[in-house]
Amino acid sequence: MKRLNRRQRVLLGLGVSVVFLILICVAGILSGEAARVTDFSRKNLAPCGKYIFGTDWLGRDMLARTLKGLSLSILIGILAAAVSAVIALVLGVASAVMGKWVDEAITFVIDLIMGIPHILLLILISVALGKGLKGVIVGVALSHWPSLARLIRAEVMQLKESPYIQIAEKLGKSRWYIARKHMLPHLLPQFLVGLVLLFPHAILHESSITFLGFGLSTEQPAIGIVLSEAMKYLITGKWWLALFPGILLVVIVVLFYVAGESLRKLLDPGSVHE
Repeated sequence: MKRLNRRQRVLLGLGVSVVFLILICVAGILSGEAARVTDFSRKNLAPCGKYIFGTDWLGRDMLARTLKGLSLSILIGILAAAVSAVIALVLGVASAVMGKWVDEAITFVIDLIMGIPHILLLILISVALGKGLKGVIVGVALSHWPSLARLIRAEVMQLKESPYIQIAEKLGKSRWYIARKHMLPHLLPQFLVGLVLLFPHAILHESSITFLGFGLSTEQPAIGIVLSEAMKYLITGKWWLALFPGILLVVIVVLFYVAGESLRKLLDPGSVHE
């Protein structure tokens, strides 16, 4: 590691994070059936060589259930974060190019949503849509865009003062032409970094409301369901039911954060130089 320059270390960190996340998703998909198989002859087994994460009260392999739950949470987080980031990009650009009244209206909505706790807003949206997969994805998407939209709006406001933007305006180019041709290429790095950094928030909040009973149904082996069910058995000494899924959830969140920070450094030429 000492022989690598800063850019190479950033690339290594990004590569390791992405590969590990892909492996988690693939392992979760492949362990779909194993996560549901019950066998009462092996119930409540502590971690051992055959069952690394132990088994639960129905004899289900906790490693398979954890991987399945994490892969489901990652896929939900990616989809919800992508929708949220697109909303942020569209509203952030529209706020800066569609005039004063539109800007004030969008700014008001951003401030309003940011003033409501994410979890509370997420629960309200999820319950209103009947909970389940649809409620969770829509809830996360509609509650996580304001901070990125505010960042993009501020970037657009700075770009509007740039000489080449002012020249394009004097040449009679429309606002949307300028936004599409001159602003979007500069906003792409901010958008990509914001998109990646939304993933860990989406995953944590999806897991949180599922844990509280306002998210996915109990039939789906999401990580929030796994942790919620495990809490009932902690007082009986079955610590492994919550410990290992909780640790892996934290690892996933950290990996997304590392990937986002690495991407930010790569897209900022001045931050990867020695």
